[in-house]
Amino acid sequence: MTNIQLNIGASWEEVKEKIKERNVQLTDEDLQYEPGKEDALLQRLSAKMHRSVEEVKNYIESISHNNDAAAG
Repeated sequence: MTNIQLNIGASWEEVKEKIKERNVQLTDEDLQYEPGKEDALLQRLSAKMHRSVEEVKNYIESISHNNDAAAG
């Protein structure tokens, strides 16, 4: 597995809450993030959201850089 870097433009807590608002099936455990362990987060969310890792990465980055709007 490659080491994927997330380009997050807000605090993880803010991003996590936005993701949970749009994806109510996700839990705090699903969204647990540790710097340097982006791969684990993306793999977990990929399986839960039925999207590719790249789609999940783009989704998270989109949410983190936009105050309200996110594709998906």
